[in-house]
Amino acid sequence: MKRSLILHLTAALTLISAACSLYSCANAGPGKSGHETSVHEIPDTLHVVTLYSPTSYFIYRGQEMGYDYELITAIAVDRGLTLKVNIAPSLSRAIEMLDSGKVDLIAYEVPITAEYKEKVVACGPENITTQVLVQPRRGEEELITDVTGLVGKDVYVEADSKYEARMINLNQELGGGINIHPVNRDTMITEDLIAMVSEGKIPLTVVDSDIAMINKTYYNDLDINMPLSFEQRSGWAVAPDKKWLGDSINAWLNTDVNRGKQARLLKRYFELSKNEPGNRFVSTAGRVSPFDHLFKRYAGKYDWDWKLLASQAYVESKFDSTAVSWAGARGLMQIMPRTAKGYGQTAKSVMKKDIAVETSLKLLRDLDKQLKSRVPDDQERKKFVIASYNSGLAHVLDAIALADKYGLDPQKWDDNVAKAILWKSNPRYYKDPVVRFGYSRGRETFDYVNRVYSYYAKSKVHG
Repeated sequence: MKRSLILHLTAALTLISAACSLYSCANAGPGKSGHETSVHEIPDTLHVVTLYSPTSYFIYRGQEMGYDYELITAIAVDRGLTLKVNIAPSLSRAIEMLDSGKVDLIAYEVPITAEYKEKVVACGPENITTQVLVQPRRGEEELITDVTGLVGKDVYVEADSKYEARMINLNQELGGGINIHPVNRDTMITEDLIAMVSEGKIPLTVVDSDIAMINKTYYNDLDINMPLSFEQRSGWAVAPDKKWLGDSINAWLNTDVNRGKQARLLKRYFELSKNEPGNRFVSTAGRVSPFDHLFKRYAGKYDWDWKLLASQAYVESKFDSTAVSWAGARGLMQIMPRTAKGYGQTAKSVMKKDIAVETSLKLLRDLDKQLKSRVPDDQERKKFVIASYNSGLAHVLDAIALADKYGLDPQKWDDNVAKAILWKSNPRYYKDPVVRFGYSRGRETFDYVNRVYSYYAKSKVHG
């Protein structure tokens, strides 16, 4: 994937934008700036619409995140504007909101095609994607580097998707020979197929390059360098009568300082490893962790199993009290800055081991209270609590609602709500009416609970 700024501004536009704020040119009347917005009409709120997705906007551990969300937030902060974010259920609905004047900007990837060119004006960060082959990273001589290398190979793709259509066309171009395996999109989505390639369960799959880059940050053993389609350009969008707003956003991005801000966001979302920080620790007889004394000291105060807490710390940070994750989670228990603030702490203070342990226990206690009415069984509820610690309570509540709707037991984790949390990555389910908080990387939460309990089982043997 190649992300680049739209830098094709004329010299005149550059001069205009230098004198303009995000919304208008001070003291510029009709005929001076090309539009009739005056300094007295400058609104103090920027109304933006986006969509839930792994790239644009999502909620992680109670915190709003996403590349597009963080970039438009940076622009609003820099311009001293209040940002009002709306979430649309579809791109077509977002365009309707833009056309009606309900929002000023779509901060989401709108394809730059003839179809959309008549409705919107592209602006902001340009995104160029292709479909790419996802394959295990082996020796260079073993990698498929040309489409002819697909002949005789098994390629798994989402059924009835653009990926299947592309593989069918490519197979015809090559005269046949690619073994295309469509996978039911209701039960398997792109992220699942990428994970299966990493795990060796399937040999190859196909995905858009931006999604491939994000997932490669979780699976470092994959190669995603072989393109399989033409490039597709996309960008943010404004209404045709607000082209000046798009020009001003482009001008904001066209500075060294702001290009640097964008580059850091690109690195954060599309390059930094999302795997847990820290070093591996092997428990031994009588010792579960390097911090057993801390876990024992504080866990008893909150009626929590200290070995379960130690197991969580291992999965969170590998017992590295200096760890800082890609998302900003910090310390031994990987506490988010917003969570720390809610418990009277700071991002700096939760780097201290004792504060981290007690703050995490307060959070676990509160999550347990909030889930008690929904999951009465004390032991069963612990899995829901641990899942909520990882993803945020909102996504677990969504999974409970999905489980209830689709005939699973909403009070059981394994094979029930655990299955529903996986659906939170699937548009069919995260756009379901019972879901309130949109996309979540459900596989991460599913695996997180399993890893915590796996280490917990070992700790009960060694500790």
